[in-house]
Amino acid sequence: MTVTVFIRYQLDPFKRTMFEEYSRNWLSIIPRCGGDLLGYWMPHEGTNNIAFALISFESLAAYEAYRARLRQDSEGMANFNFAEQNRFILAEERTFLRKVEL
Repeated sequence: MTVTVFIRYQLDPFKRTMFEEYSRNWLSIIPRCGGDLLGYWMPHEGTNNIAFALISFESLAAYEAYRARLRQDSEGMANFNFAEQNRFILAEERTFLRKVEL
């Protein structure tokens, strides 16, 4: 069963450009580490401090293996550090979803 991780970010609205840079960095890191990145979505109009990401995996076990590879990836760790140092993510929520099938 495919599992999709839905990530909801609450951002500092004055640091959205930093979050966009952070998101762009993941575009190559996530697939390299085993995630099927469906994309990142930035606020455009309306609410200015909420962003989203969707990443799919074959299973929860595949997600756990991906997380382990991510912690070993130098670019991934640098991106995590970039977010931590600049504090543009105020909160992050993860929800694990499965697609409804017939």
